[in-house]
Amino acid sequence: MAINLTKGQRIDLTKKGDSLDRVHVGLGWDAVGAGGGGLLSKIFGAGGADIDCDASVLMLDENDKLASIKHLIYFGNLKSKCKSVQHLGDNLTGDGDGDDEVINVSLKKVPGHIHKLVFVVNIYDCLKRKQHFGMIKNAFIRILDKKTGKELIIYKLSDDYKNKTALIAGEIYRHGGEWKFNAIGQGTNDTEIQSIVNKYK
Repeated sequence: MAINLTKGQRIDLTKKGDSLDRVHVGLGWDAVGAGGGGLLSKIFGAGGADIDCDASVLMLDENDKLASIKHLIYFGNLKSKCKSVQHLGDNLTGDGDGDDEVINVSLKKVPGHIHKLVFVVNIYDCLKRKQHFGMIKNAFIRILDKKTGKELIIYKLSDDYKNKTALIAGEIYRHGGEWKFNAIGQGTNDTEIQSIVNKYK
């Protein structure tokens, strides 16, 4: 049974002698007032425009800096050069329940100079469409063992994200030679992925 995390909680993903390598990181949530759907649910926001959310991963070095722009994994750059991180693509419909954005990570392939993977979500064209995360509910990030299919952890983002246009959902990071997960759940007012990237330059 998966471990349910609370905001700010940190937990081991690997321990000495663990064989965990490939993990599935899934993100999803529902539209307020809508039944079902997910992170990229096709819903009506302000002005009748659909809400299009995009998940991304920033691969940071030991100084919490983005190693290079190539270390930003998103719908426009689906796979890291080292092949340790792969985004499964931008979901434009969000139909059905479950994960609506999925990112696969091979922990053993992550280069030694990369110490942290930060998982963020932003709303595309949010200013023009007057959209924010207060229009979405039941947000979560979860991690599964790809080998067994077992759900290891799930973090339900339950804060009030009204007027927030981006979310730092969580991060996988190295500590003492092992991998841990930090449940962050921080909303920001960043209006595009570039402004998020600028925080880590």
